[in-house]
Amino acid sequence: MSDSKSSCRDVYLVDGARTPFLKAKMKTGPFSASDLAHHAGRELLGRQPFSPKELDEVIIGCVMPSPEEANIARLVALRLGCGKHMPAYTVQRNCASGMQALDSAIKDIALGRHDLVLAGGTEAMSRAPLLLNSAITNWMASLSAAKGLKMKFKEYLNFRPYFLKPIVALLKGLTDPIVNLTMGQTAENLAYRFNISREQMDRFSLQSHQRVVAAQEEKYFNEIVSVFDTNGDFFVSDDGVRADSSLEKLAKLKPFFDKKFGSVTPGNSSQVSDGAALLLLASADAVRQYHLPVLAKITPAEWTGVEPAEMGLGPVSATYQLLQRQKLSMDQIDYWEINEAFSAQVLACLAAFESDEYCRNYLNVEKACGSIDQSKLNIDGGAVAIGHPVGASGARIVLHLANILRRKNAKLGVATICIGGGQGGAMLIENVSEVVL
Repeated sequence: MSDSKSSCRDVYLVDGARTPFLKAKMKTGPFSASDLAHHAGRELLGRQPFSPKELDEVIIGCVMPSPEEANIARLVALRLGCGKHMPAYTVQRNCASGMQALDSAIKDIALGRHDLVLAGGTEAMSRAPLLLNSAITNWMASLSAAKGLKMKFKEYLNFRPYFLKPIVALLKGLTDPIVNLTMGQTAENLAYRFNISREQMDRFSLQSHQRVVAAQEEKYFNEIVSVFDTNGDFFVSDDGVRADSSLEKLAKLKPFFDKKFGSVTPGNSSQVSDGAALLLLASADAVRQYHLPVLAKITPAEWTGVEPAEMGLGPVSATYQLLQRQKLSMDQIDYWEINEAFSAQVLACLAAFESDEYCRNYLNVEKACGSIDQSKLNIDGGAVAIGHPVGASGARIVLHLANILRRKNAKLGVATICIGGGQGGAMLIENVSEVVL
């Protein structure tokens, strides 16, 4: 693990904006992924002292753009008025796609390739398509190849009703093909491994909703920009949060991923949502040139791999690697954001950090890494209540953590996220108000 920190430029988070995260409601949502990114980017760039054409690049994370949104970053850049000259590309690292976009931008700025980059993520999970299965695909191919009416009629007779059974793209995308487990089933594995009870999961879920409600009342989500659809309907806040949530209501929900023996329910899982979060990253040169405010200093991410069947533990090894590189200990971190894919997953990470056995066997250290005080973790709630549009969440937690550090007059924060397929990502945020010369 080389340390090239001395040869790289510092990178600053100047500003950011996100849309409300809108819970999928069994039908396509009002916005496409590019619509959502456009709403966030238009508000963000509209308050800057430079033209969108003065950006150096646009990088967007997105897991499942629609067929009309190939290389969605380029589409968003053009819609934002960045000009035809603007290079733009799309990245995909499953749940961490938004964080990957930031990391790609950070590295380009740190290496001196760019000075001003728009990066983040977007997702319209409600618009995940239904796909044709291979049976009807092959039948249609045979029908198309048939010559003459007689042969075509013969192929028509080969049609079977089961050909019409669709493939649910969202379910496929949330299933690991190596271990053949859904993300929820991997959460069940963690609950079993660390002996996490259903009541603990539900209590964590309730806490997430309560913290979001409190933060909304205090107007702590000032990064959210209102959006409106073609019908004139306005959306001003995350709409999946339940102010009336209670342990009694959560306890009535049935396990979803392991219906007979499980404990992971829709109530203690992150919500399927639509949303976008975009951040403006800059070098010290760009900050000085455009007289930009500085929200935070931000480092490249650390990425690690873990067992796919326990993908939710990715934040543990990623965070450990990040702190090692930055020569920090856990108790030096003031606030934490661990993306809440599942209550069980976050609780398992907390348990793994405190486990001598886990840290010895998987991180190659003699004793436990330490503990995270839950009063410093996801203090304004998380994805269980807010939602988890997979392409956007990694950018959301970084932006909100920077705002928390500023609000609390704190110095350091870590944003970390688990990744389907068995990976983890973590990023260090430092509260600074001016460039470091």
